[in-house]
Amino acid sequence: MKANPHFYPIILAGGRGTRFWPLSRKRRAKQLLALDGKQTMIQQTVARLTPMAAPSRFWVITNDDLRPAILRQLPRLPAKQVIAEPAGRNTAPAIGLAAFLLLRHDPDAVLGLFPSDHVIADPAAYRATLAKGIEIAAAGDSIVVLGIRPTRPETGYGYIEAGSPQDDAPDHHGFLRVRRFTEKPDLATARQFLDAGNYFWNSGMFLWRADTLANALREHLPNTAPFLEKIAAAYGTRKFADTFRKLYPKCENISIDYAVLEPRSAKGESQSRIFCLPSDFGWNDLGSWTALHEHHIAKAKAPEGSLISAAGSFALNAKNNYVHVLDKFVALVGVSNLVIVETEDALLITTLDQSQDVGKVVKHLDEKKLKKLV
Repeated sequence: MKANPHFYPIILAGGRGTRFWPLSRKRRAKQLLALDGKQTMIQQTVARLTPMAAPSRFWVITNDDLRPAILRQLPRLPAKQVIAEPAGRNTAPAIGLAAFLLLRHDPDAVLGLFPSDHVIADPAAYRATLAKGIEIAAAGDSIVVLGIRPTRPETGYGYIEAGSPQDDAPDHHGFLRVRRFTEKPDLATARQFLDAGNYFWNSGMFLWRADTLANALREHLPNTAPFLEKIAAAYGTRKFADTFRKLYPKCENISIDYAVLEPRSAKGESQSRIFCLPSDFGWNDLGSWTALHEHHIAKAKAPEGSLISAAGSFALNAKNNYVHVLDKFVALVGVSNLVIVETEDALLITTLDQSQDVGKVVKHLDEKKLKKLV
C-alpha cells in the first residue's frame, strides 16, 4: 500500500472514560489502559495507522491530566504535536485547531479524525478502507465518514442514513451519499434502521482536507473559527501557550457532528458532499464493561462464559460474569451477569445490563469532591 504523503492522523485522546471506572481515572483514562492485549488502546490506535503515516505526521489532542502518560506511551511522536487543551470544548474545536495548524504547514493536508480507544479486529482491511477514503477526501470538497454495518439494533451509537452511490469521484465504488445523521435512537427506531438496510453506525472516524474543514468551520462556527486561526498562527512562537490558554476556552463547546456534519447533510443528498464508506473490519468502540465482556467472549467463542482476571478462580453454576480483581483468588457460586472490578482503592459491583450507568458513579464522586477516587 502506497502511503499518501499528505495524510495526517489526528487522534482525539481527551476523554475520561468514566464508564470504565474504577480502572479509568483522570490521569489514567480508558485510552491509556490495556483492555485488549498488551498494548494500551492509544498505542494500538497509533500502531495500526503507522504504516500509513510517519510518526512525525501524527497529532494528538488531549488534556493536561493525560499528556504526560501519553508522551511516555508514545515516545516516537513529536512532543510538540501532543497538544493539551486548556479547557474541554468537544470535538469541533479540537479537530478544527488541527485543521488550521496543518493548513499553515501543508496546503494539501488530508486529516483523519480517529478516537483513541477503539478496537479494530482486521488492521489490514482497516487500512485498505482508509486508503479509499483518503483518495476521495483528497480529490475535493468532500467529507468521508466510515460507516459500520450494524449487526444489532444498538441504541448506544449514532446512525448514518445512506442514499445513492456517488458518481463524481475518481473511484466511486462502494461510496454512498449521506442523507442525514441521527443521534442515539430508542430501541424501536434502531430496529427500523436495522431492517431498512441503508443505515450504518457512525464510527466517529472522518476524512477531509484541512481546507475543507477550515472553510466548513468558518461557515458554520463563525464565532469560533477566528479564535482557532489565531491560536494556529501563534503555534511555534513564544506566544502560543498564552494565546491558547486565553482564546481556546472562548470556543463553542460543540461536537463536529452538530457543528458541521448535520448542517451539511441538511442541504440535501445531492449537495451535502458528505459520503459514507461502508466498512467491515471488526470495529468495536468498547463503550462499557458490558461491551468489553462481549468482545472478549466473542474472541474466546464462549457465549455463556465468565471472564475472570485474578490469582486463581473457581466457578460453580456461574454464567456470563466479568471479574477483574487484584492478587486474590476468586470464587463465583450461583451468580450470573455480574461485573466486579477491584482496584487498590475502590470496588465496583454492577450487572452487565446496568454497566452503562457506571459513569454516574464518577459524577457522584465529582460532586462530593472525592478527588482521590476520580
